Amino acid sequence: MGEKEEAVDRFEINFSDPGSSQNSRRSSTHSVWEKKSKRAIDVVVALLFLASHCLVYLFVWLCVRYTTGTPAIYRHRRVGLEGKDFDCLKFRSMVVNSAEVLKHHLAENPELQSEWERDFKLRDDPRVTKFGRFIRKTSLDELPQFWNVLRGEMSLVGPRPVVDSELRQFYGTKAKYYMSVKPGITGPWQVGGRNDLGYGERVKLDADYALNWTVVGDLVILAKTAVVVLTRRGSY
Repeated sequence: MGEKEEAVDRFEINFSDPGSSQNSRRSSTHSVWEKKSKRAIDVVVALLFLASHCLVYLFVWLCVRYTTGTPAIYRHRRVGLEGKDFDCLKFRSMVVNSAEVLKHHLAENPELQSEWERDFKLRDDPRVTKFGRFIRKTSLDELPQFWNVLRGEMSLVGPRPVVDSELRQFYGTKAKYYMSVKPGITGPWQVGGRNDLGYGERVKLDADYALNWTVVGDLVILAKTAVVVLTRRGSY
């Protein structure tokens, strides 16, 4: 992945301070109109998508509930705008005792430890159920995140939501860029190669997006996302 950024405490970044370099750059770069337009697109598209995919949503919910015997929606704490934690919603794609399964799998296959530490992912993850692999390949596991968008916790386009340990370990001084915008359902990482990219490249893409996003750019990323989902490029 390359060298990691120097660790930084996200709680030391003061987003309300008008003298903050990141805060002042954001204010001068993105107008109120741009921010309101981005939010309006988020709400309209999320409502239309949920309304048009309600049967798909119900089908996946029933399948997950039947195959796992557990609540179909999985809530996981992620870092959001200005470092505030929120519950990121997904359809459950893993077994219930995923932590124990991962620990046992890495103990039996120590050569995979570096892959896990580098990407926080495994290409052949034993925690993922058979139906879970299908909804991950098709990105259907992320349908509940449209509710996160409606609640204002996420945007359609932005950096992928990460957990606190990832932010501290990999983002370093670039954490302030990640936390200056809302995490997104899709973003430059997804359309730029997804899991085929290293984590260092992902961090750079997130930082660049936070500094340079535009409404038109978001629409382009949404269009490219449709192609990526249909071709399943970089997904596993």
